[in-house]
Parts: sequence; C-alpha cells; structure tokens
Amino acid sequence: MQEDIYFSEEHKMLQQMVREFAQNEVRPMAQELDEKGEFPHDLVEKMSSLGLMGIPWEEKFGGTGMDTLALVIAIEEIGKECCSTAATLMAHTSLGTAPIAMFGTDDQKAKYLPDLASGKKIGAFGLTEPGAGSDAGNTKTQAVLKGDKYVVNGEKAFCTNAGVSSVLIFTAVIIEDGEEKGISAFVVDSNTEGISFNPPEKKMGWCASDTRSIFFKDMHISKSSVLGNPEKGFKQFLQTLTSGRITIGALSIGTAQGAFNRALAYSEEREAFGKSINGFQGISFKLSDMITQIEAARHLVYHAAWKKDQGKSVIHEASMAKLFSSEMAMKITTEAIQIFGGYGYIKEYDVERFFRDAKILEIGEGTSEIQRMIISRGIIKSVQSA
Repeated sequence: MQEDIYFSEEHKMLQQMVREFAQNEVRPMAQELDEKGEFPHDLVEKMSSLGLMGIPWEEKFGGTGMDTLALVIAIEEIGKECCSTAATLMAHTSLGTAPIAMFGTDDQKAKYLPDLASGKKIGAFGLTEPGAGSDAGNTKTQAVLKGDKYVVNGEKAFCTNAGVSSVLIFTAVIIEDGEEKGISAFVVDSNTEGISFNPPEKKMGWCASDTRSIFFKDMHISKSSVLGNPEKGFKQFLQTLTSGRITIGALSIGTAQGAFNRALAYSEEREAFGKSINGFQGISFKLSDMITQIEAARHLVYHAAWKKDQGKSVIHEASMAKLFSSEMAMKITTEAIQIFGGYGYIKEYDVERFFRDAKILEIGEGTSEIQRMIISRGIIKSVQSA
C-alpha cells in the first residue's frame, strides 16, 4: 500500500483524525450544504480548531509544520464526504496562503500568515479573467504606479473563497512610466477600498463553495503590496499553480473514492435475480476497474507530493497527477451512477452530487488540455536534449 511507502506515523495519525472528522462532522452536513448552496462556516471553524487550515506552514506562523503530503491526506479524506468543504480548504491553503509562505517578504509573512494558518482568516487567489483563463499571460488587470501607490483596475473571475475571504492575492500587469513591467502578484486585505464582489456563482457542482467575480476600480495600494520579487511575478504564480495541481489531484482521489465507497456498498445491498448485483461479472468488473484507476491516481499524487517535499521540481509530475486523477474522477463517478442505476440519477443519493462535483476537476488549476501541453513539452524537450 502507498501508506507504507510514503506515510510516517504522523501522517497515519493525521489521516485517522481527519477521516473521523469527515465521517462524523462533514458527512451529515454535505447533502444539505449542497442543496442550499450554503458556505460551510461551521465546518471551516472546526477544521481551524483541528489545525487543518495551516497544515504545511511553519509552527512559528501558526501552522502545524507538516508537509505537502499531509495536506494531500486531509483534502482526500474530506473530499470523500464533501467536495465543497475540501475545495474550500484546498483553495485557502494552496492558493490563498501558499504564495505568501513561498514568496512573501518577512513583513508580509508576519502580517498575514498567523491568521491564515490558524484559520482566523480565509485566503483567496484571483488569477482567471474573462479573457485570460488558460492563457494567463493575457492578464488585463493593471496596476499603474502613480507616485508611491499602485492604482489597480480590472476584473477576476471564478475566484474560490472570494466572498468569504479576508486576504486576497491577485495578479496584475505592472505599469510604470507608461511601460509594462510584466505580471506580478499582490496581496491585500479583501475589504480594501476599490474592491467589489459579484454575488456567488450558481454552479453545477461545488455548490457549497464560494465562487465569485472580483472587480477592482481605482484601488490604491502601497508598493509593499507586491508579493515577493516583482521581476519574478509570472514565474512565482506559475509555481503556485504547480503546487495547486497536486492538491487538485488529492481532491480528485477523494471524490472518486467517495463515489466508489457508496457504489461498492450499494452493490452488496442491491439484489437482482436472487443475489447481490456485485455477484454479476458486469458489476464486479466495473468495481475492479474503478479501484485500479483510483489506486493508480493515488500513486501519482502521493509521489508528486513526496517529491515536492524533497525540494525537487515537480512541474511534470504535478501535471500528470492532476491530469490522470481528474479524468479518473469523472470516469469513476460516472460508473458509480451506472451501478446505482436509476437511483444514481436521484439527488437523494450522494453519487449524483459526486458526479456533478467531479467535472470542475478537469478544468480548474489548468484544464486537461493545458496539462497535456505541459507534459508533452517536457517529454519532447527530454528527447531533443538526449
């Protein structure tokens, strides 16, 4: 098992703790949260009390001092019960906090990390724009330097946690003396004058996750709001996305495993022609294929997380993990509905929710098409340099 290869005793203890929390606290609320489209405030508060909102950050900043693999474990376990709640944790940590921990100045870390790592505040990251999704280099939001302040104007779309955030990281093109200086990231308080938010998007899945558009209109911010080195801004947020792809992979595994667990249990309970339906080859072969794909995805994701924790480059490993696991989740949730038959199409049963939640995994943090571009460039480059 992968746990024997990758997990320390601390990892195993974390897994058991989060699994019990997910089953006892998250599962009873998941269906209602989805139906009402309510943000899981109570669950976020409980996750904060358990230290889950700051898993990979240093203890001096209020984190638990663990690693990427530990974060993967937590997201996977919560994702088995409620993808929206897991997505909230994932976006807060990988996108809304990680850039500060990875690239922030000492002052920025001291100002923002303690409240983010403890869960007192929620973080969000604005990257996507109406005309800049996969083509992040086409960012139109501008930060124009006027005196000692940047004046920001623009729009961000599909920003997870935006409406419930206290800290916002966003990307913009820096313009100084009429000249573009490239794309950089900024960090500000979400209530800064000049920021406004659309109402939450009405989505197919992740219905209890807060997703909104953000608007910047003549927002004046200081130079100290630039996150890290402005000359490396574009590379920095691409590095953020690489790490985020590992956690998307973790949520994909949780989504698929949650659907599989329910399909397996149903296949034992449901009888046809005098025996459980998993006694028929048509169903038993489905179950075999499903768990094989889940385990394959788990190996890819755990390996990418482990390698990142060793301080090694994981650009291609993260893309492969994200690509395979997200497409796997879509396949497994589809098959889970097939096993349930007509009941799988009814909202009363969890597999319908998992199916809807799975689709965005193939889109967020870089579409499947973008992942294939990254992977193919890597293998072609390796052949050319051989």
